[in-house]
Amino acid sequence: MSVPQHLNLVDGEWVDGERRPNTNPARPDEMVSEYAQADPGTVRAAIEAARRAQPGWARQPVAERMGLLDRIGTAILARVEELAVLLAREEGKLLAEARGEVTRAGQTFRYYAHQLLQPTGEVYASTRPDVHAEVRRRPLGVVGIITPWNYPLAIPAWKVAPALAYGNTVVLKPADLVPASAGELARIVVDAGAPPGVFNMVLGEGRVVGEELLTSTAIDGISFTGGTTTGAHVARECIEHGNKRFQLEMGGKNPLVVLDDADLDVAVGCALDGSFFSTGQRCTASSRLIVQAGIHDRFVAALAAATDALRVGDPLDPDSQLGPVASSGQLRQNLDYVRVGVDEGATVVAGGTHRPEDGQFMRPTLLTGARSDMRVAREEIFGPVSCVVRVDDLDEAVDVANDTPYGLSAGIVTTSLRAAELFKRDARAGIVSVNLPTAGTELHLPFGGTGASNHGPREQGGYARDFYTVPVTCYTGW
Repeated sequence: MSVPQHLNLVDGEWVDGERRPNTNPARPDEMVSEYAQADPGTVRAAIEAARRAQPGWARQPVAERMGLLDRIGTAILARVEELAVLLAREEGKLLAEARGEVTRAGQTFRYYAHQLLQPTGEVYASTRPDVHAEVRRRPLGVVGIITPWNYPLAIPAWKVAPALAYGNTVVLKPADLVPASAGELARIVVDAGAPPGVFNMVLGEGRVVGEELLTSTAIDGISFTGGTTTGAHVARECIEHGNKRFQLEMGGKNPLVVLDDADLDVAVGCALDGSFFSTGQRCTASSRLIVQAGIHDRFVAALAAATDALRVGDPLDPDSQLGPVASSGQLRQNLDYVRVGVDEGATVVAGGTHRPEDGQFMRPTLLTGARSDMRVAREEIFGPVSCVVRVDDLDEAVDVANDTPYGLSAGIVTTSLRAAELFKRDARAGIVSVNLPTAGTELHLPFGGTGASNHGPREQGGYARDFYTVPVTCYTGW
């Protein structure tokens, strides 16, 4: 059987390049597809095509843009099962989780189709006589979009959809670990009738493809999701090359606080989901479990037992509860952090071992006896590894939760309304959850954090408009 091919999309044409294999993390010898690496010239051609197409796309009637977005979303939703299987094979996500991600991507495009019917400007009273004052919104222009490997359809969708909706043109650079999902999205966009140059996609490594986007002065803005170190590099390059606008969604070291009055089953369920589902490969994962002394031992015992009971296996097997780690490099990093945690004085109470014959499958790992100064409690691991920090009361729990350079998501499990309200007030995070996992978000609400987790306007919902448009103040005299 022939292996599917995924090529670069430039100005409505499919452009080949040096081929690279795309393999299945559950079975690394299995080819999922081949993809064509873009060279610098291909990237520049994509940027030029987007620049030529942008004025015409911005002037398209709203109904035309709505129609395109609706057709894209409808096409994605019509192929949920097919795209979910591809996503599971390419990234290692469980099939059920992959179905959810594909559905979210389709719904996102349809959501932004309808967002175009929302008010787009404001009228103000002028302080001068016979003057009309208003604020209009114009598109940012050409947007470079750089996405990570952990949500290969959902994250491109929640960036591409608002960019196109508000009249921008796009050059998408997906993570080179997951080119097939982005490749199928590109085909859907083309088949839905996107004019040439409105949506372009370039595949390959960040040091080649990403750098061309960052250093091009023909790009008006960069929307990036990825690691904090890379995000800082994105910011520097954007400022140096044209002072282009940038939006950074980066890492997290997210706390889940469990108070003595918590429902134990709810607490264990939230911790299990937030820490380990999606193999812990979520920027909103609960990688710090901050537990009050009175419930600590019962919570640890129950969570360790639940963690040991999780079934790790092929993502296409309906009995699997965790899939493989997405890459061999990520697996090595996860295991290194477990060793670091033990060396620093933490204790492994679940998981923690890995045999060569296990391939890229890793048992979820729970560490106890952690402190806020330990690397496992401070640095983002991005795998199925979580640590427990013991505290005496709510005040200490909040202090520990906020003792991080990050600030993406935070959660608390409690039956006290007072404690919940205080935590929502005091937790330094962009997303706060009560009696729910830290990893749950909805497409119509803003997504983003504080500190090292975020820079620039929020993503998703109506808040996405703040990045993809530029306010223009207009005065008219008569």
